[in-house]
Amino acid sequence: MRTRPTLSWTPTEDLPPGTTDLGPVADALGAGGVLVLSGAGISTESGIPDYRGEGGSLSRHTPMTYQDFIGGASARRRYWARSHLGWRTFGRARPNAGHGAVAAFGRHGLLAGVITQNVDGLHQAAGSERVVELHGSLSRVVCLTCQDVSTRRELARRLEEANRGFQPVAAGINPDGDADLTDEQVTDFHVVPCTVCGGILKPDVVFFGESVPPQRVEHCRALVREAASLLVLGSSLTVMSGLRFVRQAAEAGKPVFIINRDQTRGDRHAASRVALPLGKALTSLADHLGVPLESVRTAP
Repeated sequence: MRTRPTLSWTPTEDLPPGTTDLGPVADALGAGGVLVLSGAGISTESGIPDYRGEGGSLSRHTPMTYQDFIGGASARRRYWARSHLGWRTFGRARPNAGHGAVAAFGRHGLLAGVITQNVDGLHQAAGSERVVELHGSLSRVVCLTCQDVSTRRELARRLEEANRGFQPVAAGINPDGDADLTDEQVTDFHVVPCTVCGGILKPDVVFFGESVPPQRVEHCRALVREAASLLVLGSSLTVMSGLRFVRQAAEAGKPVFIINRDQTRGDRHAASRVALPLGKALTSLADHLGVPLESVRTAP
């Protein structure tokens, strides 16, 4: 379960130090069967900020919780106004070199799969297959009453029609696609209902305070059981939704490698943490392994 987003873990001096040696990661990839677990850090080079890194959005922004969202119309109005504005930027994000490298590793049979904590769809846009979206996707919308699923693109069109002239200036965009707006800026925003039953629409993502569907968790656990090793990319592993898979792999004796510039909550379970920028690290690994990086429509 994702809880209210407070920093329940902070870096400590007793964790193993980071390294710049990519050799062990290259060896693991060369052997194949690597399961990737990615977090917000892999998308920062696409212009999407993370929560907890340097300048992370948690320092200025509290993501909407599930309890708040279902608790009242004003909270939903605030969410959809901010999310609608954020989608204009978020929906234009393109995969970066890191996403492209992960897709290339998959094409060359080196991966057992990809689990992503991100809701941006950039792994798939880069060409990755067998991607499990642990926290769902902002590209889909679900009705809480009839469970009808529709596209975010269609909802964006409907919200544009219902809110002509809505052009507030946001202080920033967050990893969940939420724009930073004041309560005054969202007062007159109009939320639209489900076209099937008139019910409440929610993005098809796992909010803080909401549980990841059990069948999805079990699918991920099965991937960990089948994998030879686990490679964590750009996740602080602060919340249990991702950390549990690191612990599972370590308890099963499978090597865990982390590429993240800052300490993570999973460092004590890892064979090594490589403290390099993800794009640089992953493209270097591809070059070392002789894996060509096919052209994808990447971010500059």
